[in-house]
Amino acid sequence: MVILAISLWHLWFVKKSKKIVAQLPPGPRGLPIVGYLPFLGTDNLHLSFTELAATYGPIFKLWLGNKLCVVISSPELAKEVVRDHDVTFSEQDPPIAAQVASFSCNDIAFDSYSNPRWKNKRKVLATELLTNARLNACYGLRREQVMNGLKDVYENVGKPSDIGKWTYLVALNVAISMILGGELPGEKGAAIEGNLKENSSESMVLLGKPNVSDIFPAIARFDIQGIERGMRKINQQFNRLLESVIEVAIDKEKDKKSSEQKLGFLELLLHLERNNNEDNASPLTMDEVKGLLVDILVGGTDTTTTMVEWTMAVLMQHPEIMEKVKKELSDVVGVNNTVEEYHLSNLSYLNAVIKETFRLHPALPLLVPRCPARSVHLNGYTIPKGSRLFINMWCIHRDPLIWENPLEFRPERFLNDPDNSNHYGNDFRFMPFGSGRRKCPGIPLEEKLLFFILASLLHSFEWRLPHGTVLDMSSKFGIVMKKKEPTLLIPAPRLTNLDANG
Repeated sequence: MVILAISLWHLWFVKKSKKIVAQLPPGPRGLPIVGYLPFLGTDNLHLSFTELAATYGPIFKLWLGNKLCVVISSPELAKEVVRDHDVTFSEQDPPIAAQVASFSCNDIAFDSYSNPRWKNKRKVLATELLTNARLNACYGLRREQVMNGLKDVYENVGKPSDIGKWTYLVALNVAISMILGGELPGEKGAAIEGNLKENSSESMVLLGKPNVSDIFPAIARFDIQGIERGMRKINQQFNRLLESVIEVAIDKEKDKKSSEQKLGFLELLLHLERNNNEDNASPLTMDEVKGLLVDILVGGTDTTTTMVEWTMAVLMQHPEIMEKVKKELSDVVGVNNTVEEYHLSNLSYLNAVIKETFRLHPALPLLVPRCPARSVHLNGYTIPKGSRLFINMWCIHRDPLIWENPLEFRPERFLNDPDNSNHYGNDFRFMPFGSGRRKCPGIPLEEKLLFFILASLLHSFEWRLPHGTVLDMSSKFGIVMKKKEPTLLIPAPRLTNLDANG
């Protein structure tokens, strides 16, 4: 009897221990099948998550349909995810629209970490395309497109300018010129460029829409909202456009008369695709070439556009900070000179302004959701394999226990960063680009372009709001967090000569 009692106690203890080990984080109750109803169709998921964190703590769960979601909102837990368990949490659970847009996840943003092809594509981007040497060699292309955009503003001085729309066109033109090593030539090139702009814009809209099919896979085939059909239609058009761009690149390569002509990103990618064999260290398939182009054309331009608009809007709310930025620009660049990229490293205050904008208005407030490849324990709770994990950087960036007066826009917070590295994912209180293996691979290009565009806009023009208007600072949640209403500002020239050299 004693042995039987001990055996029963042992079985009970083991069963109880397993229950404790498998304990899920706390969270709100959801309806059967539907899950937590208030989140279906919300435009501000990051705000809802922040409100729940105040009730349930820095880690909580909720069900969206039959998807178990876990949200963390403390730097300590973020560190466990992006560093201590980085490999485990480097998997993805891409939404249907993203799968279509990325040519069946043949890009970097949505491909599976366990796929050896993902590591190869990341290596291509880091060691072939976005090296400092390659980006420096492309500076002339970036400068040309930014200057063209500034000239457009000069031609419309005194009229309201849509900052977001203007930045988007400039950023997309920069991306196209860097991909091709120059502008798209002739009437055919102009038509392709116009269609690229239209399709990439529509693609971002669909990527940002919550899709019922993603949280109820059983009914995904019905595509109730038509998001998958819409994205497939755009993707077919985008595919034809990319084929046309590839043809242009091939023709350009054939007609190249001098090895001194600029080599575009696409020519490098095509070279790797042509040498797709076992002996090549960095082979690519054609779909992978297209997937990488989508990442550069769609992802990079949208983030830059979003952050330029937020920064300009914030500066309009803080004229005293705007004056400090303009004084620094005058001191570093010169009152009669245009901004050049070599000036940027000396613009420490503007750099702090950009970082403070990222803190209060992160482009990706929840970063890119992660999906654990196996069950893992965090803070005493089990995070099951296949669940979706969000890091609420919006909440961390505004936590009063971390930041003094967190809602105050104060760039001085970031002036004491001598190595300028606290936005690269090493400080878990501030990760606008993410961290670990899933950190944004486009940081080198993103910060060059964002910084250059902002410095050029602020040094070339004085800006004011149209008479009688009030700046709307509300946001709308999507693939990135955009301003809900466009930022319309009226420019007046600061420079007497736009073509002046620094």
